[in-house]
Amino acid sequence: MQPTGTGDAGFGDEQSPRRLLGTTTVYEGRVWDVVSERFTLTEDGEAITRDFIRHPGAVAVLVLDDDGRVLLLRQYRHPVRMALWEIPAGLLDEEGEDFVDAAARELAEEADLTAARWDVLVDLFLSPGSSSEALRVYLARDIGDVPAADRHTRTHEEAEIELKWVDLDAAVEAVLDGRIHSPSAAAAILAARVARETGFAGLRPASTPWPEHPSQHSAWPRGAVLGD
Repeated sequence: MQPTGTGDAGFGDEQSPRRLLGTTTVYEGRVWDVVSERFTLTEDGEAITRDFIRHPGAVAVLVLDDDGRVLLLRQYRHPVRMALWEIPAGLLDEEGEDFVDAAARELAEEADLTAARWDVLVDLFLSPGSSSEALRVYLARDIGDVPAADRHTRTHEEAEIELKWVDLDAAVEAVLDGRIHSPSAAAAILAARVARETGFAGLRPASTPWPEHPSQHSAWPRGAVLGD
C-alpha cells in the first residue's frame, strides 16, 4: 500500500458515520456506561459488534506562568495503582456547561487558580478503540489565585493532590524519559513546547468549535435500540 498525502499540510481526521443497526447499554455506571453497538462498514456489509465506554468527555488545562513553568499535580489513580503527575482536568458532566467554563472550574477546584488568557492547545481521543472519550486541552496564562474563602474542598483522591511548578523544558525531558505517563499531560507538554517556538501565535482561540466532542454529533440515548 502506498502512503497517501505524504507531506501534505491539510490532512486530518474526519467524521465518518457508518450504518448503525442497534445499540444497547451493557453496563450503566456511576460516571460512564458500557454500550454494545452493531454497525456495518458499508451499506450492505456484514454486521459488526463492538463494545465500548460511552464517555461524557473531558477538558484539561496546561497552566503556564510568566517564568515559563507549567503546573503539574500528583494524584493517585487506582486502575493503574500509581501516583501520576498530571495537569488539572475533569469530566464534562455538567449539562450545558461551556467547555472553557468547565476548564476554568476544574482549574479552580484542583489548583486554586484562575486564568485570564485561554487558548486551545490540543484535542485528543484518549482511547478511540475502546472509549468515546474526547479531551480538549487548553493553555491557560495570566494566572491568579482563587480567594481563600472561595476555594473548593477536595475529597478522596483529590485530597492528596500535590502541586509542583516545573520548567517546561524539564517537563519535556520527564515525558521523553518515561517519567510522566498521563496522556493528557504528555500531549500538552509536548504541544506547548512546539507552540512556544512561534510565541504561541498559532494556537486556536478558546472559543474554537469542537465538533469531535460526542455532544456535537451522533449522541444516541442511553439504552436506545435502533431498528434496521
